[in-house]
Amino acid sequence: MARLNYVELPVGDVAGSRRFYSAAFGWEFTDFGPSYAATTSGDVDLGLEGDAEGATAALLPVIEVADLEAARDRVVAAGGVVTRPIFAFPGGRRFHFRDPQGHEMGVWTPAAGEGAAA
Repeated sequence: MARLNYVELPVGDVAGSRRFYSAAFGWEFTDFGPSYAATTSGDVDLGLEGDAEGATAALLPVIEVADLEAARDRVVAAGGVVTRPIFAFPGGRRFHFRDPQGHEMGVWTPAAGEGAAA
């Protein structure tokens, strides 16, 4: 079963965004390099993408799945277009796609031993 469990925001200032969300909502962030931080609550988490080359133009909802390649194949078969092929990052692997209405989303699977989608 796939589930929406992550939202990534493109930000120009990771440290400033971190301070804002920590002060406003009490969220704690973990740094994943100099240009990325994320909450790691295990529920629906928030990522702050500060790398302009890696950032999407808008908010990026991310869906967790157990089988990334199978999910990519289903997305394409259903009429979606892959906008960023499968890539690895600390904690797992993912790809981005655009649905038939033009919405960009991500799909990810955790690295072995990091937990797994239902």
